[in-house]
Parts: sequence; structure tokens; C-alpha cells
Amino acid sequence: MLQTRVNSGLDGVIVADTAMSEVDGEAGRLIVRGHAIEELVATRGFEGVAALLWDGFAQGGGDERAVREGFASARVRAFAELPKLLPAAKGLTPVEGLRVGLGMLADSELMPHHYLVCGALPVFLAALLRASEGKSALAPDPALTTAQDLLRMIRGRRADPVFERALDAYLATITDHGFNASTFTARVVASTHAGLISSVLAGLCALKGPLHGGAPGPVLDMFDEIGTLERAGAWFDEAFSKGTTLMGFGHRIYKVRDPRADVLKNTVATLPQTAGRLAFAVEVEKAAIAALRRYKPGRRLDTNVEYYTALLLEALEVPRSAFTALFAVGRTAGWCAHIFEQEKGGRIIRPQSNYVGPRP
Repeated sequence: MLQTRVNSGLDGVIVADTAMSEVDGEAGRLIVRGHAIEELVATRGFEGVAALLWDGFAQGGGDERAVREGFASARVRAFAELPKLLPAAKGLTPVEGLRVGLGMLADSELMPHHYLVCGALPVFLAALLRASEGKSALAPDPALTTAQDLLRMIRGRRADPVFERALDAYLATITDHGFNASTFTARVVASTHAGLISSVLAGLCALKGPLHGGAPGPVLDMFDEIGTLERAGAWFDEAFSKGTTLMGFGHRIYKVRDPRADVLKNTVATLPQTAGRLAFAVEVEKAAIAALRRYKPGRRLDTNVEYYTALLLEALEVPRSAFTALFAVGRTAGWCAHIFEQEKGGRIIRPQSNYVGPRP
């Protein structure tokens, strides 16, 4: 009979070695393949981060140009799936539509599967958003980067380069982040050798949960409810009196400020016509932190990545319903990296449980 201490949620449990990323919750630091996230986003685009993550594990690893070309070819290939996807996804949310789309990709597909899934999601997402507005899907442009083409396919025209760079920075920032719920889910499925497409689909399903991927939208809902800075203090007092959870604050790992929050805050500052909204968000953030110190003095809660993600995606005119789906576009490259790593050296993941039910 197994007798062991139960660690609900696996807090502090180390389940594998990884060369992908380190999340230092005490220092508020994120390192991806040896690079601090701030430096990485400043020097590499989304394709560059994907190439870095895949270096030594998969085709295109270490070669940003090869990854860019692979993603472009995959977008063209994925566009051929839209006549099947759009009718099947009618009436579904964007992330549900992505789930349908990934499920349509065959394990027998000859194109490298890491390119296929990373190229398919932006094509699927743009087509789903346009379909929800009664518009036809636009064919991808293989001469563009993922960020450039995604905005073009959503809007119907090329965006201003400053917005393209902002989306590229966002995708690079959120590509990998340790053994979060969706990444761990993808690794569990990968450990069974179910294949990359199935493993990515599992990661997407984990991300869909509101406790993991659904926080940025409610940050904007909070801004809407507060309305003016004069109401911020009273709004937080009322929120805590009702036991409301603040979106955009607190993190399972970080005990200090999430480093990605400042990366995205600085990115928002580069966008035109966002100064007023950014100033409002900064002051609301101060009021929220002050309220957290008053009402939860024993807990170390600070700003997380979702707070300024919300502001950035709002500035890019992405509908709130698509925030989680867009997050998946960036995170899929990280899921693929962890899948490769798990398949290369990991055993099937099979933890024990502590039976507490009746006995014969």
C-alpha cells in the first residue's frame, strides 16, 4: 500500500530536466535557452526565438531563416484546410475553432509537423475572425513573417510596421515559460509517443481553461468597470470586500513582478495613440498593488504578464474573444520544443496517486 505525502498541484515538484527555459520566481527573471527575456525580445523576432528553442532538437533549429521559410510554407499548406474548417467551426469561439483545426491535421502529413502546427494556427485564427464578421479568408503571403502576415490576414491589409513589430514582440515574449499547465500537458501526451500534433492539441485544450489562458480579457473588463482613475481606489475596496480575484495580478511561480509585464508595457509605449490608455493602466496598477498590500499583507502578489498583454492586444484591435487563441499562436513554438525534448530523453510520465476511497 502506497503511503506518501500528497502534493496537490505538484508545487515544488521537479519532474524533468529541461534546456528550454528557467522561471526564477524569487528574482523575477525568465531565461530562455540562456537569454534573459528582455534581451531576447529586443534582439530576435518570433521566428528567431523558435529557432533558438529548437536548436539541437528539430529541423530548422538554430536557423532563423529556415524557420521563417518553414512557417511561410506551412501557412500556405494550412490555407487549403479552410474549406473544411470554417463550416465545422461555425458558431464556435476562436480557441474552439483552433481545436477543430488542429484535429483536422493528419499524423501522416509529410510536412514537418512543428512547421505545420505553427503555420496553421495564424491562418486558422485569421480566417475564423474574418468569418465571424462575414468576410472571406485571405490567402497567406509567404514573403512575410508570422506577425506581419497574421495582422494582414485579419485586417485585410498590411498594418503599420510599428504594430507588426509589437505583435512580433508579443509572440516572442510568450513563446516559452517553464512547465506551466499547457506545456506540462503537451509533455505528458508526448511521453506516450502520440505525436506532435496530438501533443500540441492537448496543450491547447489545457490553455483554454480560464485559470491558465483566459486572464487578459478580464483585465480590460476591469478597466471598463473602473472607468476613471478617481474610482480606482473605491473599486478595489469593493472588489476585495466581495472576494473578487484581480485579473493581471499574482502568479503561481513569481513572487515579485513578472518580467514579461515590463517587456510588454514598453512595447505598448511604442504604439501611437496609446499614451492615455497606458497612463490610465499604470495608475490603476498602482492602486491595485496598494490594495493588495492592504488586503492581502501575507501574500506576495504583483503584476503578471496578462496585465499589459491586455493593453497590447487591445491596441492591436484583437477582439477579446480571441486573446487566448492568439496566445496559442506564440506558445505553440514552445510546446513543440518541449515535445521534442520529452521525446528525445523522457520516459512516459506516470505519477502515483494516494487512494482515499473505500476498501473491500
